[in-house]
Amino acid sequence: MANLLWLQGGACSGNTMSFLNAQEPNVIELVVDYGINILWHPTVGLEIGHQVADLLNDCISGKIQLDIFVFEGTVIQGPNGTGKMNYFADRPMKDWVYDLAHAAQYVVAIGDCATWGGIPAVPPNPTESTGMQFHKKKKGGYLGADFKSKAGLPVINIPGCPAHPDWVTQVLVAISIGRAGEILLDKYHRPKTFFTEFTQTGCTNAPAFNEKIDGGFGKRGGCLFYEVGCRGPMTRSSCNRILWNRQSSKTRSNHPCIGCTEPEFPHHDLKKGTIFKTPKYLGIFPKEVPEGQSKLAYYIKAGFHKIMPTSKALKETSI
Repeated sequence: MANLLWLQGGACSGNTMSFLNAQEPNVIELVVDYGINILWHPTVGLEIGHQVADLLNDCISGKIQLDIFVFEGTVIQGPNGTGKMNYFADRPMKDWVYDLAHAAQYVVAIGDCATWGGIPAVPPNPTESTGMQFHKKKKGGYLGADFKSKAGLPVINIPGCPAHPDWVTQVLVAISIGRAGEILLDKYHRPKTFFTEFTQTGCTNAPAFNEKIDGGFGKRGGCLFYEVGCRGPMTRSSCNRILWNRQSSKTRSNHPCIGCTEPEFPHHDLKKGTIFKTPKYLGIFPKEVPEGQSKLAYYIKAGFHKIMPTSKALKETSI
């Protein structure tokens, strides 16, 4: 039996909604088949008021063993580091986070807000929001760069806006059955199982682009990267391998990838300081190209694909 406690800071509850829609395994299977005892969750927990405060204090003191501490949303430090913008159970939420993280065997941050600050941490960031162990790409966050839980691991980051439900439940299962040591993390503490390949892997628009099929947002076919700034070539996720609702993904439904599993999310115009612009490739992000390619090489490749007919086009021409 693994005791799990879930708290929420500066968040929209999107990751909770995603979690409750998990399928492989689903939440009921987590409890019945994998022995995860959900001590409390802000959406489904039965305790209220002082009952919750007593439970949290028992976890901190060790009276109740805390195996997994899950946090969703930003750690709100404002104003002026007091945390009074986010009070919970008679204390600033940030104080609960600190104490519970140091009492837990494992700490899991779910969603972009918890992992590296997400939307609330975009400048000017009036709430002084940050992630658990990262602030955007900079390691540190609220708990500090050197933080490790009692089991000796840093915060396990499961990013996304929201995170895919199966990423969440499968990591929780690995911890509950004693296989946490097999969770290999990348430099941003993301499980490599889900965040090694790029989102464009499995994207059905990629072959459509190479075959000169016209397309774009809301249309069939076409490369969304060139037309509407899709970040699939620069975003690590398994969205096109582990499909959402077992059906589709953003790019498969012809919506550009927004890069929500990367610490820079939301990607915004640094010069003008706005997130309210569509990030087009030759627009507000003129220097970005897919990882591992120089700008010159990418322009040459892009130009080649645009002007050279493919076998399909040649065949149609010959007819």
